[in-house]
Amino acid sequence: MTMTSTDTRSPGQALAEQPDTDGPTRRPFARRLRDWLTPVLFTVPGLVLFGLFVLVPILYAGYVSFFNWGGFGAPSDFTGIDNYTRLLGDPVFLGDLWRGLLLVLLSVGIQLPFALAMAVLLNQKLRGRAFYRMLFFAPYVLSEVITGVLFSMIFAPDAGLADKVLGAIGLDELGGLWFADQDNVLATVFLVMMWKYFGFHMMLYLAGLQGVPAALHEAARLDGAGPWQRFRHITLPLLGPTIRMSVFLSVIGAIQLFDLVWVVTQGGPDHHSETMAVTLFQFGFKRTQIGYAGAISIAMFLISLVFALAYQRFVLRRDTEGALTSMRGNR
Repeated sequence: MTMTSTDTRSPGQALAEQPDTDGPTRRPFARRLRDWLTPVLFTVPGLVLFGLFVLVPILYAGYVSFFNWGGFGAPSDFTGIDNYTRLLGDPVFLGDLWRGLLLVLLSVGIQLPFALAMAVLLNQKLRGRAFYRMLFFAPYVLSEVITGVLFSMIFAPDAGLADKVLGAIGLDELGGLWFADQDNVLATVFLVMMWKYFGFHMMLYLAGLQGVPAALHEAARLDGAGPWQRFRHITLPLLGPTIRMSVFLSVIGAIQLFDLVWVVTQGGPDHHSETMAVTLFQFGFKRTQIGYAGAISIAMFLISLVFALAYQRFVLRRDTEGALTSMRGNR
């Protein structure tokens, strides 16, 4: 006996239960479109601001650097690369390069090691270490103008606090014209820089030290490693990315140094504390030689760019590759 089955569903039910052949093709496209639009909508405002306040000024500075222009009206006296040839033969600008290099070497060779040593000390269990951290970081919170005015009073000849302290302990011969002496002015400026930015680098190193596992130190101690061996073979390698970033920020900051120097010395005496940024300001706003100031600004930009790219390529490459590998592994 043969039994036949009949479809008791209504035509509307049968149509509703049919598979949606268009949905699987529309939904992935809509999802891809949404995934593409989301980062674009978040990125475009930042790119617009970056273009208006970074790229446009750079391009305009490069444009006016080919003119002998005083800043009034439109640039019209085209001089080609005369401003750049003048720049390469200017003893003040060449001195700026030497002084900038010297400040970089002093910062990397003295300021950063001192900040690292203090960070390692304040990372220990000491009474009042939170207070000391705040005390050393406080100068960084002050503006450069306040810092400059403060140290202008401290290093004032004869009446300043520095001369009075040295005189009280019998070291009068070490005092004198701190900012007015051509031989001492750059070292004095560096002392002010170190006081101002030392706490920032110390806090960077303290943050990096928090990521060093205590178990590694304990295991090395049980194996007989001393404090110096543990610091050299455990702390320093793990703190490498933080140190490299601190060096990068220190070098870029020394290249662009302006406001602190301008407040305390204005580049004097006789250009012996002048930096590239101070020279740019002198020619751009004091002497209204905007074309030549534009050439200086482009030189500063190129020096910073070349250093940043080289540092990224040869120093930070391992850190960035490690971060990318970690990101791919977490997917």
